[in-house]
Amino acid sequence: MPGVIDETLLADLLRHRPDAAAAAQLAPGLAQRHPDVDVGGLVTRTLLEALDEVWERGWQPADVAHTARREALAGSVPLAVALIAEHARRTDAARRAPESWVDQLRELDALGPGDAAVVAAWQRSARRSPTEAWRIALELLGVLRGASRIEVLVPPPSRWGAARVRDAVAAPSDDRALRRIRGLLAKAESTEFPDEAEALTAKAQELMTRHAVDVALLGAGSVPGAPGVAVGTRRVHVADPYVRAKMQLLGAVAEANDVRLVWYQGLGIANLVGVRADLDAVELLFTSLLLQVSQALTAAEREAGRRSASRTFRRAFLLGYAQRVGERLRRARESATARAAAEREVDLLPVLRSRQEAVETAVAELFPRVRASRSRASVDAGGWYAGRAAAERADVGSRQAPLR
Repeated sequence: MPGVIDETLLADLLRHRPDAAAAAQLAPGLAQRHPDVDVGGLVTRTLLEALDEVWERGWQPADVAHTARREALAGSVPLAVALIAEHARRTDAARRAPESWVDQLRELDALGPGDAAVVAAWQRSARRSPTEAWRIALELLGVLRGASRIEVLVPPPSRWGAARVRDAVAAPSDDRALRRIRGLLAKAESTEFPDEAEALTAKAQELMTRHAVDVALLGAGSVPGAPGVAVGTRRVHVADPYVRAKMQLLGAVAEANDVRLVWYQGLGIANLVGVRADLDAVELLFTSLLLQVSQALTAAEREAGRRSASRTFRRAFLLGYAQRVGERLRRARESATARAAAEREVDLLPVLRSRQEAVETAVAELFPRVRASRSRASVDAGGWYAGRAAAERADVGSRQAPLR
């Protein structure tokens, strides 16, 4: 029974962890023997089992998509998303998964109907040759099998109950504010006119500051019956190049907003710990500043007459930008908080201190082995000062309307 023996050998092969070189070497022979790739659904089952193992090691849907994009062939991302979607359907994630998990599935467009024969359907829709399909599938399998263990911040599917325990629901005003902020930033990122982008970003940052201060006042008890603000977590994915320098920018934004950052070197994954309003502010502002620093770097290269600036210049530019923006953000937050407290005649220092203590406690519980890290690498002086100068021009919400 050669067919049975062949499938047994294939199943044994798929139990291993192929790296990129092994995937490239094995793909042609497998394509010749199994041109349909997903023999009896075996490859789909193997990849879904690997996903199950990844969830148990602390990974979330967005982490998998990010890592596939970062470490595997470009064609592996649609396959990874299709597998995540099929896993979500089989586990009834839309009803049972935590809210943040469902949000990630929605952002990945992984909540709709699909084909249970994931690999075969992906191969047809992507029009991949058998050799290409085998290489991508094997490389993705290797990435999933090689995923390191990270902290479990959201319960994996094995811990879901029959029905979701809903997270605290945001107030309608929260949703409205965040929708307006996201809309403004999306327009800023899509426009080709720098002046328009700056105006849109400034307006978004103004709304963000007002929203964060309002939430702080609610937590201070200035509104009778207002609920306390619980500490939460969020993951942010930082793409190449210059991941370490971009993490410094994210760290500066987080520190200025009383959010702690813990990141995994080599993965481009950052964990943010803080109260929800501050997490929203950090994520939105970081996205906006990435856009601004990219535009500023392009302008600096043009001004310096560099057709293609060196990596050391660009890295130093990002680091200098991050440090200066962090300084400006901390001053802006202190000023806005003091002004709001004076207007409302509320002492915010005790509540802010208690929030900081709650965040520190959560970090210690979630990341008991975390250690502080500072870069000791040398930097390009010209890039550093150019970055700081650009940060002086960055809009961090200082030109905002008075709080009401």
